[in-house]
Amino acid sequence: MHISIIMDGNGRWAKKRGLNRLDGHREGVESVRIAMEYAVEKGINYLSLYAFSEENWNRPVEEVDGLMGLMVEAIMNERKRIMENNIRFRVIGNLDRISARVMEKINEIVEESSVNTGLNMIVYLSYSGKWDIVQAINRFIDEKGKNGTKLGIDTMNEYLSTTGIPDPDLIIRTSGEQRLSNFMLWQSAYSEFYFTDVLWPDFRKIDFEKALNTYSKRERRYGQTGAQINKNN
Repeated sequence: MHISIIMDGNGRWAKKRGLNRLDGHREGVESVRIAMEYAVEKGINYLSLYAFSEENWNRPVEEVDGLMGLMVEAIMNERKRIMENNIRFRVIGNLDRISARVMEKINEIVEESSVNTGLNMIVYLSYSGKWDIVQAINRFIDEKGKNGTKLGIDTMNEYLSTTGIPDPDLIIRTSGEQRLSNFMLWQSAYSEFYFTDVLWPDFRKIDFEKALNTYSKRERRYGQTGAQINKNN
């Protein structure tokens, strides 16, 4: 099972309390830890988190720098917990835009945790769905397109940055917003969605559980009828 979360509402959480936006992002790190622990507890195979979009680079420099600093701090603080819980940590996105300092810390935990066999925890950093589709097409053209090979759906999946990772079964978005915000546009074709008004810094295990309970009551048809699904099962 693959659960993906669009973590939204850090800024509004801080504003409601008269705090700096970075304080909201810092509090949101605690929600990441809680979500990670709950995913391990529930035996979830994949947990992916939309941490920083390509569009987020347009935010004030102070906020971006602060977010990157928090990323390094969180990796260092959670490194022991990741290893103790047998979690494989990965980062996906247009990483050419990430500073060498941040990438150094990311690569250290990615390499160290690559031997782990439990929860796959994937952080989407400097990511956008449109970028993912374009880079996949360009990679295909560079490798195979010049010999007349056509790009098909299965082939496309092989060139996306998420190759080898199952499409998300459930996408959770916090803060009351109800949109994808350029997140996994291709991969979310048949994902279920769960929207909650809870701001990300307030997201706790009980909120995660509510999302899973709602998902468990849905019937995923993939374009078929209920009768067809029952017959195939």
